[in-house]
Amino acid sequence: MTTTTTNDVLLRAGQAGLFEGVRAVGIWRTGLLAAVAWLLLGAITLRWPNKEVGFSDWAFTDEFGYATIAVSVVLAVLALAGDRAGRIVHLLRPAGQWLVAAPLLLGVWEILTAKLGVLPSPFFAPPQSLIEVYSEDWSRLGISTAYSLRLLVHGFAAGGLVGFLVGATIGWSRVAGYWVHPVLRFLGPVPASALLPLAFFFAPSSYAAAVFLIALATAFPVAVLTWSGVASVNKSYYDVARTLGASEWFLILRVAIPAALPQVFVGLFMGLGAAFSVLVTAEMMGVKAGLGWYLQWSQGWAAYSNMYAALIVMAILCSSLITLLFRVRDRALSWQKGTVKW
Repeated sequence: MTTTTTNDVLLRAGQAGLFEGVRAVGIWRTGLLAAVAWLLLGAITLRWPNKEVGFSDWAFTDEFGYATIAVSVVLAVLALAGDRAGRIVHLLRPAGQWLVAAPLLLGVWEILTAKLGVLPSPFFAPPQSLIEVYSEDWSRLGISTAYSLRLLVHGFAAGGLVGFLVGATIGWSRVAGYWVHPVLRFLGPVPASALLPLAFFFAPSSYAAAVFLIALATAFPVAVLTWSGVASVNKSYYDVARTLGASEWFLILRVAIPAALPQVFVGLFMGLGAAFSVLVTAEMMGVKAGLGWYLQWSQGWAAYSNMYAALIVMAILCSSLITLLFRVRDRALSWQKGTVKW
């Protein structure tokens, strides 16, 4: 009994010491789990033969499998290094669960398409088909992305500026609010895409028509929320500024607009989403380049892999612009830190 008890105590002490050592090193356990998931995805991709459906095989299958194994190795090294890896692990830790979920979702996608053929081809393609698109059609896709970004920036900037000026005007001036507000409420809710035929008829070019439609979709939410923000400013702010000798322009530029900026940025976020919706529609109706045009071209040639690749690029572009807008908002509202809630 004494020997058994002694062995148990030593075993527990060893386990406790091992766990303390793991904590001391700071091993990233979620990273290890993610490494195993990516390794499993690589094994499925490389060891499970593809199902032939009307062609010899899916291209870039081996490359996709080796790439997932490389990701697994990198994650394993970072996970074992733990806190010693420094900033890299610190940045990856919040996305740890997504790093586990991503290979699992990709594995289901790979099995249902390339391995079992449950999802019919060519409407559904495996993940490695995206590698083929990005490696062989990157120039056309890159040019389309650049054209879409240029069109979006022009339309969004014009719509945001016009919407801000209109909203600030009707929020400040009762006369302007009396005449402009009913027109805004009557025409604003009309979808910009519904005006597509008129825009292409009156505009001098298809590009100008697309810019107009994107600007129109952006201007309405920006104008409404800017008007709401200016109109809801506490009147005591104006009274205090007037007692200190503030002019009308000072009240507008230094009191009303800064106080309304949180709602202005909400309108800009809403306008950006509306702009992306109109962007695709406008580029499908006469523009000779752009992601919307690329989507239509892919569908016309039944190149659904290209379509999925363009959708991913569009999602990345939209997410990047939203992140950039958040950075601008944080910089512009740094003086209101702690009071603005999102």
